[in-house]
Amino acid sequence: MLFAVACGAAVSNVYFAQPLLVTLGHDLGMSPALVGGVVTLTHIGYGLGLFLLVPLGDVADRRRIIVAQLLLLVAALAVVGSAHSAAVLLAGMGAVGLLAVVTQTLVVFAAALAPPAERGRVVGLVTGGVVIGILLARTVSGLLADLAGWRSVYLASAALIASLALVLHRVLPRHSEVPPATPLRYGQLLRSTVTLFARERLLRLRAAFGLLIFAAFSTLWSSIALPLSEPPYSLSHTAIGAFGLVGAVGALAAAGAGRLNDRGLSRRTTGIGLALLAASWLPLALTRSSLWALVVGVIVLDLAVQAVHVTNQTLIYALHPDAGGRLIGGYMIFYAIGSATGALAATSLYAAAGWGAVCVLGAGISGLAFLLWVLTRHTEYGG
Repeated sequence: MLFAVACGAAVSNVYFAQPLLVTLGHDLGMSPALVGGVVTLTHIGYGLGLFLLVPLGDVADRRRIIVAQLLLLVAALAVVGSAHSAAVLLAGMGAVGLLAVVTQTLVVFAAALAPPAERGRVVGLVTGGVVIGILLARTVSGLLADLAGWRSVYLASAALIASLALVLHRVLPRHSEVPPATPLRYGQLLRSTVTLFARERLLRLRAAFGLLIFAAFSTLWSSIALPLSEPPYSLSHTAIGAFGLVGAVGALAAAGAGRLNDRGLSRRTTGIGLALLAASWLPLALTRSSLWALVVGVIVLDLAVQAVHVTNQTLIYALHPDAGGRLIGGYMIFYAIGSATGALAATSLYAAAGWGAVCVLGAGISGLAFLLWVLTRHTEYGG
């Protein structure tokens, strides 16, 4: 549970800005395109961190890495919270994304400590914390922004992360209590991540699923604040953020999907999840005429994304447990690419063609993911 809480607190920093985009733009004089860049740049930083930082857990003391990254994250959050120009804000958000990858180091650490027969359940539980952090980030940021301004969101998070760094420093097992590290130098470590992708077709396939499901996920969550903040709804930050509470129901799928993977049902879990993902855009398309349709669509989409995500992580970690950091980090690079692409495409498309076009985009991405599963489900790589 401590792993889950720490993961949720760390990853939430990547998503705090999404309900605040309009306010950030007004406060710092940013154009709509530059506002969309706030989310995109954060995810680019996250992607770089996944490649450059997460693999370190395979060769160094994960406890020290986790605590150090959390402390640096505190500093980056302080920069964002005190930013008075778009340039400083964007630089700080890039650093926040880079350092928030401590979440994935914690996921790998939890998987390494879990017995193989329970690894899916454990990964599901910790990933459930990640999901709750992602979705409640919008609720918390909306509420704090309405009460004390958008800067309070990042300053409060800095205080929380600092406290978690102290707790984790005291309670995480030291390196000698986990499997020994792989004796690779840093350059060799990064190259071996690329080698793993070249060698493992299952990793490539699951990375493709990850890219597509998180492109769909980001298409919704990076743009939903835009129609909700406009007539006929004109909702406050708090009300928009409250939809994260609805989406948190998706976290329930995480642990359940992990248990299904422990039972060898990963292929079926993937197929059902991707079918639900595609179907979720039907009610989402009715958002402008019904908030209840939005609620249904959000729940279905988040259940689907997390079920497939947990399945992906459980399967690829099992390929080479001694290279868990490189496997999970490499896989999550595709998550970051999908998230950044979805955010940029959705915000740009909304400005050009409205909410209906955003839903067509999301449905197209989701349908492509389901088609990929259909084409690969009977192969040994289909999971």
